[in-house]
Amino acid sequence: MRKRLVEIVNRFDEAKVLVIGDVMMDEYIWGDVSRISPEAPVPVVKVVKESFIPGGAANVVRNINSLGGKVYLVGTIGNDLLGKRLKKALTKTGASTQGLIIDRSRPTTQKTRIIAHSQQVVRIDKEKTDSVASHTRKRLISALERFINRVDIIVVADYGKGIIASPVLKKIFSLAEKHKKRVVIDPKVGHFKDYRGATILTPNKNEARVALGGVLTEEESIHSIGKRFLKELNLKALLITRGAEGMSLFQKDKEIINIPTVAQEVYDVTGAGDTVTAVLALGLATGADFLPSAQIANFAAGIVVKEIGAATVSKKELLKGIRNG
Repeated sequence: MRKRLVEIVNRFDEAKVLVIGDVMMDEYIWGDVSRISPEAPVPVVKVVKESFIPGGAANVVRNINSLGGKVYLVGTIGNDLLGKRLKKALTKTGASTQGLIIDRSRPTTQKTRIIAHSQQVVRIDKEKTDSVASHTRKRLISALERFINRVDIIVVADYGKGIIASPVLKKIFSLAEKHKKRVVIDPKVGHFKDYRGATILTPNKNEARVALGGVLTEEESIHSIGKRFLKELNLKALLITRGAEGMSLFQKDKEIINIPTVAQEVYDVTGAGDTVTAVLALGLATGADFLPSAQIANFAAGIVVKEIGAATVSKKELLKGIRNG
């Protein structure tokens, strides 16, 4: 089995992926805490360093690039300094940013995380989450139409920031069907009913439960949820990530497969879902089946959760993890 997984990873540089979704910038403020504020019962963080990393759909792009895949990004940024910084950072990775549209009515989404002693103290979000205007939507769809014949697969990275509205999803599915492309979706809870037409979804277990409106028991509930999603959304497959329990893969007319986690240490799960979605898409883009693609994604997730912040995995690291796993 390992030999087959290695063969798939070595073909990642042949994969061409179109990513559409909510682009954002992640800011990390790193510091130390030695006292409590006299003004309020909160820690005083002495800043040591700051870093900016493309996040959201842009983090999916980073993961694909770090593993050798060719990627086209469709999304929006604001007409601001942060948007320019984000575009420059993505261009440096080699990603195509021709589909990155400037929307003057919206700021570039930013998530600021303050971290002290390897622990996240607080997160601050600057964003606008209503649906993009119709003229912006038309430009997004135009970019999709321009890139569709250049790629093997489509990834929808939905973070609920206004890009992935129902009309955009309908157009994605229409184009995918016409051009025979598979669609991988990293979903948002409030949009599940609109995902009918996707090939595979990659929710975590909490997203899957909430989407069906229930708080259920662990093993039995995950299996029942997966079966319902396959049927109600007419999916080819569903991959539910389960944290320390690994992943569960559901496929039409096949047995449920539980994939145990390979993570030995977990420091931060930020961005791990982006890694899973990116690696799964790369595997499928090479022509691999759902199971080996999910197994490779599981190895990749086990690597990135060892790092603080949204991390990526290199092909060398991933191959080493598979061979030693």
